[in-house]
Amino acid sequence: MLKPLGDRVLVEIVEEAEQKTAGGLYVPDTAKEKSQRGKVVAVGNGKILDNGTRVSLDVNVGDTVYFAKYGGTEVSLEGKNYSILSERDILAIVE
Repeated sequence: MLKPLGDRVLVEIVEEAEQKTAGGLYVPDTAKEKSQRGKVVAVGNGKILDNGTRVSLDVNVGDTVYFAKYGGTEVSLEGKNYSILSERDILAIVE
């Protein structure tokens, strides 16, 4: 598994359910937009401020989050899609 550094977060991308149009046609994966929702699977140690103190992250392993559409770096590992994001790219935590 990957261990993010600093204020980075590893998010497993949650694929959206299969979409079907009103006419009954299925929308292919290539025509769908990238999912912006995922589950946090690993977090870094936190950001180090200029004075040397470390600030812990607001997200925890297991949180479901929404993130910026074009934020982070996508990686594929063991058949699953992940995104490595900076904490500032995370928009909200689903409660």
